[in-house]
Amino acid sequence: MGMGSFQSQDTDDEFGAAPLSEINVTPLVDVMLVLLIIFMVAAPLMTVGVPVQLPKTAAAKVSQPKQPVVVSIDAQGQPFLDKEPLAPETIMPRLRQLAGVDPSQVVLVRGDRAVPYGRIVEIMGQISAAGFSKVSLIAQAPSGTPAP
Repeated sequence: MGMGSFQSQDTDDEFGAAPLSEINVTPLVDVMLVLLIIFMVAAPLMTVGVPVQLPKTAAAKVSQPKQPVVVSIDAQGQPFLDKEPLAPETIMPRLRQLAGVDPSQVVLVRGDRAVPYGRIVEIMGQISAAGFSKVSLIAQAPSGTPAP
C-alpha cells in the first residue's frame, strides 16, 4: 500500500458515492405485513374452545318469542284486542280463550291519557282474572320515543 491521502468517513468513497444516512423501511414493512397475515389467520384458531362430544337430546328447540297480546283502551274507555273492539260481555270469554292457549303470554295494555286510571286498572284486573300472569302498561317517553 502506498502513502496515499487518507479519506475520512464523511467524504465520498472511491466510487464517488456519499454515505447513506436514511433507513430503508421496505424490509420492515414486508416483515410487518407477513406478521399481520399470520396473526389474522391464527387468531380465529385460538378462540376455539375445548373439543367435546355433545350429547344428543330429544328436547324441542327454543322458539322465537311470541308477539305480545295488545289490549288498547281508547279515549271513551272502549277496550280493543289488537284492532278488534271488545264488547263488555265478550271481554272475559275472549281473554280466557287466549289465556287457555298460552297463559305465560305477555299482555301489553295501552291506555289513552284521557281515560281515567280506574278504567285501565279495571281492564288489567280482567286480564289477570282471565289467567294471564304477565301484564304490562305501555307509555310514551316525553321526547316522543317509546319508553324502554
